[in-house]
Amino acid sequence: MDKPTDIRQSVANADTPEFAPADLSAWAKAAAKSAPGGDVQALNWITPDGITVKPLYTAADSADLPHANTLPGFEPYLRGPQATMYAVRPWTIRQYAGFSTAEESNAFYRKALAAGGQGVSVAFDLATHRGYDSDHPRVTGDVGKAGVAIDSVEDMKVLFDQIPLDKVSVSMTMNGAVLPVLAGYVVAAEEQGVRQDQLSGTIQNDILKEFMVRNTYIYPPKPSMRIIGDIIEYTSVNMPKFNSISISGYHMQEAGANQALELAFTLADGKEYVKTATAKGMDVDAFAGRLSFFWAIGMNFYLEIAKMRAARLLWCRIMKEFGAKNPKSLMLRTHCQTSGWSLTEQDPYNNVVRTTIEAMAAVFGGTQSLHTNSFDEAIALPTEFSSRIARNTQLIIQEETHIPSVIDPWAGSYMMEKLTQDMADAAWAIIEEVEAMGGMTQAVDSGWAKLKIEAAAAEKQARIDSGKDVIVGVNKYKLAKEDPIDILEIDNVKVRDGQIERLNKIKKERDAAKVQQALEALTAAAESGEGNLLDLAIQAVRLRATVGEVSDALEKVYSRHRADTQKVTGVYAAAYDSAEGWDKLKTEINELAEELGRRPRVMIAKLGQDGHDRGAKVVATAFADLGFDVDMGPLFQTPEECARQAIENDVHAVGVSTLAAGHKTLVPAIIAELKKQGADDIIVFVGGVVPAQDYEFLFEAGVKGVYGPGTPIPASAKHVLEQIRQATAV
Repeated sequence: MDKPTDIRQSVANADTPEFAPADLSAWAKAAAKSAPGGDVQALNWITPDGITVKPLYTAADSADLPHANTLPGFEPYLRGPQATMYAVRPWTIRQYAGFSTAEESNAFYRKALAAGGQGVSVAFDLATHRGYDSDHPRVTGDVGKAGVAIDSVEDMKVLFDQIPLDKVSVSMTMNGAVLPVLAGYVVAAEEQGVRQDQLSGTIQNDILKEFMVRNTYIYPPKPSMRIIGDIIEYTSVNMPKFNSISISGYHMQEAGANQALELAFTLADGKEYVKTATAKGMDVDAFAGRLSFFWAIGMNFYLEIAKMRAARLLWCRIMKEFGAKNPKSLMLRTHCQTSGWSLTEQDPYNNVVRTTIEAMAAVFGGTQSLHTNSFDEAIALPTEFSSRIARNTQLIIQEETHIPSVIDPWAGSYMMEKLTQDMADAAWAIIEEVEAMGGMTQAVDSGWAKLKIEAAAAEKQARIDSGKDVIVGVNKYKLAKEDPIDILEIDNVKVRDGQIERLNKIKKERDAAKVQQALEALTAAAESGEGNLLDLAIQAVRLRATVGEVSDALEKVYSRHRADTQKVTGVYAAAYDSAEGWDKLKTEINELAEELGRRPRVMIAKLGQDGHDRGAKVVATAFADLGFDVDMGPLFQTPEECARQAIENDVHAVGVSTLAAGHKTLVPAIIAELKKQGADDIIVFVGGVVPAQDYEFLFEAGVKGVYGPGTPIPASAKHVLEQIRQATAV
């Protein structure tokens, strides 16, 4: 017989064992020969979400799934919101950036657009996020550090100078000071000659997740939800091409949530926002088509793809429950960003590979736009060099690989279809739990949602520190010597001085009486519940009211929200898989406690307006599990407030957690304040995003220990213990 030339013919005519019909039991016997202990079940991967991922899937795993044989562009949109997806139009390449001044950021945006960027994504500094002008005493270390400083429409006009806002879509990550910032964008466009109905882009405007993870809120949950409702109402009428809210899971995953938690809490937030808008009497189809979502894409490649497919499936189900009929209301559209948390300070060029893998997952999952992080963002703001690599990562995927030529290439995969359903089921169970509590506002207000994320973060960190989860270059395959890399340094003092000068000029030249009248109208609307707050904010900003003044006008009625500082316990210890070293360290802590007559006491502090508290909460949890007495300082402390609390609580050490580059200003200030108040025996240590180049500066300022990204918590705890022992030795 002639040798077949077509493999399909070989399979069809098979009479040899390699082409025998599938026999799962036969496979299990064969696999058992190489499986640990002969147990094929040992090959299963149990994800942090509680989903079992098997080493082998067959047609039986996906045969009865309800979403089988669906098509892109049709309900339930699992395979993509558009029928042709990237085959006709690839995703939008975005570059999330903002630093220093509006002039510096504008220059970066224009270069990025010229080099292949397709939209502008603005990162604001923490002072702006929290509704403070740059001259406020609480933000001395934050101005221009982790984003661009924006105090008024004059800054906004500079930010978008020579960027045609009728042609370039703008995404703004803003939630707390959302009213004056969105108003500033609208007025800047007007003065550029662009009408409101020509504007396209997205304002994040997702306040519920701020109370869970990122903490750049200003007002309590209830009035914050009123602001969201007013923005959705105003934009649906006046800015029909603009997305009024980007419901964000990104920051949840960055704070420690696994994929199922991120998916569930984000969709539950979405439900809450739809309820808020419909409660204002709006028809769901009048606004739902402009809702968008924002996902983090981490290193769990399969789970991230499944998460995005499951998200579209579940959102379609949710919107049908609200009675939505317009197809645009039923389809979930999303922006994605590769993980910042997965980036490592150690062996940082590995981050280029990590970001590429994450970008591929976002594309295979069907994102509508994408930002790729730069390899140096574990320690500082990205440089122009690192940003170009990040942007080119997307361009290469778009234009060299032909990946966009196929719509949902994972469709029909036994594994992916089953994993998509498993992810949807896991998330839906959490959503039902939230609904039983009365909805996401209640789940957030009670602190339950935040604690769920913090527990997941502590468990993840314990798995890394014990070596159970491998991070290449951090806990395995480590370099003997790390070479320094160039980082972007911001002169915070210079930026702040420039902002104050511009603020003083604006206030001198404007009509103060008219500004005051506009601000009083805002306060009255907040008090009465009447009127639209975005409309009133736009009127005030046209007159040159500042971000801080608009925020203060509402704060008079709403007050500022203060977060609960409760922490989870026992989670880190339960997940830490290195009992010998752990028990030895606990013994040493107990021995010091006997010597001192009390347990060594540590205060974990966040200074300035940096609300990213994942690291602080995980460290507090782990230190408490080890046997330290641990106090959590409230968010947004000044150095003076922190020193006072440390003295009042009689602590041995203050640990400053920093992620927003304010450490060179704020850490020396806390050391000076402790000395001023007669407590220079309290040691200070620093953990978080601190470039190696800054270590010596901090040591010279009096810091006793610096623990950068990737430092195992038990190692830092042992060093802190030794420092306390030395400081308390008689």
